[in-house]
Amino acid sequence: MKGELPVTRYALRVTIIAKQYHQSHITHHASRITSMRERIVTAQQIEEDKDNDSIRPGTIGEYIGQERVVENLRISIKAALMRQEPLDHVLFYGPPGLGKTTLAKIIASEMGGKIISSSGPALEKAHDLVGILTNLNQGDILFIDEIHRLNRVVEEFLYPAMEDFQIDFVIDKGPYAKTIKLDLKKFTLVGATTRKGLITAPLRDRFGILHHLDFYTVEELEKIVFRASRILNVHIDDGGAGEIARRSRGTPRIANRLLHRVRDYAQVKGGGKITKDIADESLRLQGVDKMGLDMLDRSFLEVIIDVYNGGPVGIEAIAATLNEEKDTLEDTVEPFLLKIGFLLRTPSGRRASNGAYEHLGRTPKVITEQGLLFLPADK
Repeated sequence: MKGELPVTRYALRVTIIAKQYHQSHITHHASRITSMRERIVTAQQIEEDKDNDSIRPGTIGEYIGQERVVENLRISIKAALMRQEPLDHVLFYGPPGLGKTTLAKIIASEMGGKIISSSGPALEKAHDLVGILTNLNQGDILFIDEIHRLNRVVEEFLYPAMEDFQIDFVIDKGPYAKTIKLDLKKFTLVGATTRKGLITAPLRDRFGILHHLDFYTVEELEKIVFRASRILNVHIDDGGAGEIARRSRGTPRIANRLLHRVRDYAQVKGGGKITKDIADESLRLQGVDKMGLDMLDRSFLEVIIDVYNGGPVGIEAIAATLNEEKDTLEDTVEPFLLKIGFLLRTPSGRRASNGAYEHLGRTPKVITEQGLLFLPADK
């Protein structure tokens, strides 16, 4: 017992330090995010989205869309419950705003465990994990968002925790240094990332379940809008729901955000009822066009077309012209433009497609053996 006392003291001290550091770092990270320019059609979470927690589905039966993912999860969860074992570690990857956090909370609810949430940038040092991991109970869910941004040291610290449910930490220094193994209760790590390619192979291989989340169809988004409207007690017809769904860029988070903005407009201008015309007027006022593009999206395409003759042009040149960060354009603008075919990525740079020309009212250009030509305006 005497030999165990220093270890207990050390673990307690590290736990306290980890909690204090973890909380301060989360506060700093949140303030940095909210200081960024916010767009109504960004898939990244913004401050007003925190009010949408009440309309998140709480069970796997309420979840709309991602049918293949949901069905596979349902089977995995049922099998784990039948064996009375924790669920294998799960990795969700795909564009932001598609429901990765929601699915993590649903897993915790279905498994009957508690969910503890953190993020890759918030876990800078290995001891940041000690307080979290040692406080997990059997079957709890540890959710790490942006897991691709984990510090390499922290990531390696996770390996034995995920495989053997143990953590190793060193006490003392020099010739008196000792490695202490601390047993953990069996838990499930749920990771979420928008960049699967940035996750190292050793970490990725330790996830037993990997699921890719893709953009939603307009029909699925209409169901999400109707469900949210019922919860918010908002009267909306088919035309209004369809108009919001079509401009939501295939992303439920954006659909719910647009619904809130249209609801405000409808209460002031439309007697509280959301129709197709009310939704159209409201979203045009917000700068969101029929395809779900906002001013930054259109400016991005206009720079390629008007300044660089349709491309090809490098992303650095576009960012400099727009006075925007390169990462912002790559993460929040390009994915949807690529998805709808308005943007082409080539080895020599970005190009605007004919669809982009037509959407912006420009004349599409064609390349012939004689050089650059422009199609007639009536084509």
